[in-house]
Amino acid sequence: MKKILAFMAVGLLAACTSNDSSKNATSASDSTNSTMSSMSTMPAAIQSPDYKIGYSSNFVMDDPKNAESLLKLWKVWDDGDLSKAKDFFADTVTLHFSDGRTMTGPRDSIVAGGQKARTALGTSVSSVDAIMAVKSTDKNEHWALIWGMEKDTDAKGKADSSYLQETWRFNNNGQADLMYQYRHAAPKK
Repeated sequence: MKKILAFMAVGLLAACTSNDSSKNATSASDSTNSTMSSMSTMPAAIQSPDYKIGYSSNFVMDDPKNAESLLKLWKVWDDGDLSKAKDFFADTVTLHFSDGRTMTGPRDSIVAGGQKARTALGTSVSSVDAIMAVKSTDKNEHWALIWGMEKDTDAKGKADSSYLQETWRFNNNGQADLMYQYRHAAPKK
């Protein structure tokens, strides 16, 4: 992502410092939009002489619908009734949690297991710092990435907060079938 932002900044700088004095802010904006458009339609894989890229380095921004579905999933978790999330999941789902546990199974089993975990909490309130939908063009897979914080309070009133980063894969029907979660405890105040 940093390379994309750096590329955009260089392109914008080149557009703004052109010798053609007839260019105005509108043409600079058009140039940036054209660059962004060409980047999303003609991605180049990131090359690394030092690391073999195991999955893909060829991503573009994707339709925001999967990111919007992920936001709804987080809201269902906060509200505590996971039965409302059933249609967001594919027939078979694999979830990799930050503590090393993995759940794989049919949608109904995953939702039931998630409900059991959620019921153990008193309350859960999430905040979202960033979210995006991306597509791996060489794998033709759709992903949504989310960063945020979860503040949980158990049934005894003990509060705990943690930062979350989750990466969700969505099938062509817009249903989640795979998730990777990373969690870091928030600093105590």
